[in-house]
Amino acid sequence: MAERSTAAVDVADNSGDKPLTAKADQSTADGVAQNPERDTESDQAQGSGGIEETVKASPPELHSGHKLARRYRLEECVTRLDGFSSWRAVDEKLRRAVGVHILPADHARARSVLAAARSSALLGDPRFVQVLDAVEENDLVYVVHEWLPDATELTTLLAPGPLEVHDAYQMVSQIASAMAAAHREGLAHLRLNPNAVLRTSSGQWRIRGLAVNAALRGISSDTPQRTDTEAIGALLYAALTQRWPYESDAYGLSGLPKGVGLIAPDQVRAGVHRGLSELAMRALANDGATASRHEAACTTPEELVKAIGEMPRIRPPEPTFAAPPDYQRTTYQQGTYGRPSTHPGAAQPVPSPPPPLQSRTGKALKWAVSALLIAALGLGSWQLADALMDQGNKSEDTKQTQTTDGNDKTGDKTKPVRTLAIQGAQEFVAKGGAQHPNDVDKTYDGNTSTYWRTSSFIGGPVLAPYKPGVGIVYDLGSSQTVSAATIGLYYSGDHTTVNLYAADSLSPSSLDSMTQIGSATTTGTSASVKVTKQVKSRYVLVWLTALPHAASDQYSDAGYKQAITDVKFTG
Repeated sequence: MAERSTAAVDVADNSGDKPLTAKADQSTADGVAQNPERDTESDQAQGSGGIEETVKASPPELHSGHKLARRYRLEECVTRLDGFSSWRAVDEKLRRAVGVHILPADHARARSVLAAARSSALLGDPRFVQVLDAVEENDLVYVVHEWLPDATELTTLLAPGPLEVHDAYQMVSQIASAMAAAHREGLAHLRLNPNAVLRTSSGQWRIRGLAVNAALRGISSDTPQRTDTEAIGALLYAALTQRWPYESDAYGLSGLPKGVGLIAPDQVRAGVHRGLSELAMRALANDGATASRHEAACTTPEELVKAIGEMPRIRPPEPTFAAPPDYQRTTYQQGTYGRPSTHPGAAQPVPSPPPPLQSRTGKALKWAVSALLIAALGLGSWQLADALMDQGNKSEDTKQTQTTDGNDKTGDKTKPVRTLAIQGAQEFVAKGGAQHPNDVDKTYDGNTSTYWRTSSFIGGPVLAPYKPGVGIVYDLGSSQTVSAATIGLYYSGDHTTVNLYAADSLSPSSLDSMTQIGSATTTGTSASVKVTKQVKSRYVLVWLTALPHAASDQYSDAGYKQAITDVKFTG
């Protein structure tokens, strides 16, 4: 239960958060902390200024079973600290687990917490743990947020060792992209540490406590973008080395040796990816230090996203398959089923084959079989001779008839399948804006490493009703009867739906003007669509109506998206 709570509740944790550019004052517990390890720990800001003075307030008298708004039943207190408490609760109306922060309405930071929670709720970005409610009621202020029982903190993930290179790359890509989007809306985190970063069971990285964590702790910064960028650099540093990039230990990680200063991750641990090592230094080195190749420091999440996009993409490792165990015959196959097993290591005796039939009955049976074989051979020879004689006496008409029958049988054979050449293509837009019309020729250039891609959609997998679909119309040069289509896809997952339509031109007026001739759904990286309605057409539309969810990359944010690498039509 403890692990589940820390992975799902947005707790104002202070476990060893070392200063990045400034420090906050000391805070103490209210005397009833449930976790003694967090009772008197110090809180340090990740900002460069403006620390609000801690003001003690009497915590509300709450207990397990207490209900807020006749809806949220408190289950387990995760933290009591600095005048507020964090709980795991149950939303009895929607029957789901939630997390709740509670503090008195007269608390010095109650107003700022409410404002931060409501601003965070308006963002609505799925990469952040969502704020569900922010209420002032009965002398209490409480903030309700998502509970993610399937998520794991970065702190827990780093306990056995550093992350794999691809996992670290995905983490920094998604976190930097999410924070860049938040800063575009005027929101900062200011307490972005390994406890605030979660990975779900699907592999998606999420951030909890946007704006709210800092408001609960009274943290502010004159340079919020720089503060959050440096925090992302520290997360990447920890993911690569399993070390915290400062001298003091924090979040279950050992700090750097005293007096050494900030050294690159590839100097701390052997085998660290050089590109990611320098990226971490560019995000951390905001006070005059630079990475080993003297690139400019990244001072905003937007600059960090751009730097990630300029790196060669890091592919996931190839899956490894264990060799199957040696085949072993079972006792049932050996004919000893139900018998007591022999002593281990003892050689199994090989049973000798049964002797041939030696009795009078056996001999008679052998003579009978021999006589039948001789009779069958004689009858076969006579029929063969008779057939050869009849063939010489057959008329020319009979021969002609036999030849005609042979030709008819040959005509029934299946026609050979041929690949239809694509002469041109154009993106079809039924509603909204185009995707990437300049890349359509990459879907039939014979190079599977190039592709046309869709935008990243928030809703899915089915795009309707917001968008009926996305796709490309292909010109086959002349009217052809298409029998099937093979579409290579870039992303796998649940799920991609491909439809084929016969169109009247390269720029059809609408989807209703076309005839659907086939459809297929796949969870892999290719789709084979068999044509179920034979129609002759020069133009064929490949139409995607459902897309899988994929993580963010150098081209787009995480969301429902797909890319077509190669298209082939056969007829």
